[in-house]
Amino acid sequence: QLQLVESGGGLVQPGGSLRLSCVASGDNLRLYTVGWFRQAPAKEREGVFCITPSGSGQIYVDSAKGRFMISRDNAKNMVNLQMDSLDSEDTGVYYCAVMPVTYCPIDLTTSIPRFHSWGQGTQVTVSS
Repeated sequence: QLQLVESGGGLVQPGGSLRLSCVASGDNLRLYTVGWFRQAPAKEREGVFCITPSGSGQIYVDSAKGRFMISRDNAKNMVNLQMDSLDSEDTGVYYCAVMPVTYCPIDLTTSIPRFHSWGQGTQVTVSS
């Protein structure tokens, strides 16, 4: 059974960077499309970035374009989310999850019910 564990979150000052990791066990992560999601305090969970089994990425948050990048490390069975130039609006709990398809959905947020094997999340706090 596939299990996902997120890590890499923490407290960072505005303008700083973090690299989040989503490590899989129990199955080969290359078989899945992987999504990164975040949930800010008192807000609904939203889709941030998606990567297909072939490594094609798609970003869904306009404010993150040019600052976030997703990648796969197949040797380590993991997907990373590099986040640069962080600001307070990026604060939240970040989750990864998978969908057994070969594409990224048109709308990652509304596709949340189709994703499974959610990790416990990793907290990202951007504050001075």
